[in-house]
Amino acid sequence: MLLYKQKKNQTPKGNRLLISITVLGSAGPIRFVVNEQELVAAVIDTALKSYAREGRLPVLGSDLNDFLLYCSNAGSALSPWDTIGSHGVRNFMLCKKPQAEKTTEDGRLNAAIVARRGGSGSWKAWINKSLNFKIPTH
Repeated sequence: MLLYKQKKNQTPKGNRLLISITVLGSAGPIRFVVNEQELVAAVIDTALKSYAREGRLPVLGSDLNDFLLYCSNAGSALSPWDTIGSHGVRNFMLCKKPQAEKTTEDGRLNAAIVARRGGSGSWKAWINKSLNFKIPTH
């Protein structure tokens, strides 16, 4: 009888998941396979690299500390130290962190930040506004 011997450098792989990450403002989701024990921070890093390699728009950057990952059934962002498989979902949304407003010495908002802000709020407000179907009545 032959017994399977595990190599010393090899670790058990565990379950692998096909996840889908939608980037706010992008045309479609990014899909890739990850180990369910992978940390959220590593998944964000992989998503940003895949997004850049595919040449998608808008250009996001590569600093994973500037982004938050949300899952479909949680109202708050996932902790970077959580494992990706701990929430039991496979669909996620990647959003940029909100930037703090900077003021000048005399207490006014920096004009460059105000001009760059451009949106009306969070991605949740955008989704609610987009999905608000109104049927006209006669």
